[in-house]
Amino acid sequence: MQIINIKNKTEYLKEYFTLCNLEWGEHINDDEMERYLAMKEEKVLNGDKFISILGLVEKNHLLGFIALFKYEDEQDRKLTPWYASMYVKKEYRGNGYSKMLNNAILKEAKELGYDRLYLKTDLENYYEKFGAKYLCELNNGEKLYYIDCKK
Repeated sequence: MQIINIKNKTEYLKEYFTLCNLEWGEHINDDEMERYLAMKEEKVLNGDKFISILGLVEKNHLLGFIALFKYEDEQDRKLTPWYASMYVKKEYRGNGYSKMLNNAILKEAKELGYDRLYLKTDLENYYEKFGAKYLCELNNGEKLYYIDCKK
């Protein structure tokens, strides 16, 4: 099992974005999905939002991932970077893989010179176990947290 940077292993990008869309996006048909995937891959390779996308891989199978974004959306550009899209496939949950991904992204952020990451979520009492500290509630009902990575 290893942690890889999916941003540098484009063979995993399509699966990453497909899983992100299924988990957090709107359901779209196959034609729309192909256009969506092409647009997202272009943004990763040539845009400025994606700093890192780390994947947990075993025998060339993507088990889960986590990302580091420069910004979450246009209104949040003053807060940077963002701890984003932690995901472990259902069949692999309960094995400590989220903790592995969390530790990997904190290490990555620290190596890139970041002291603090921002996170927004509607999950209750989940990210606190990874060191997230509550900042405030957002207008959309999500909560804003930060995680220090300068340990």
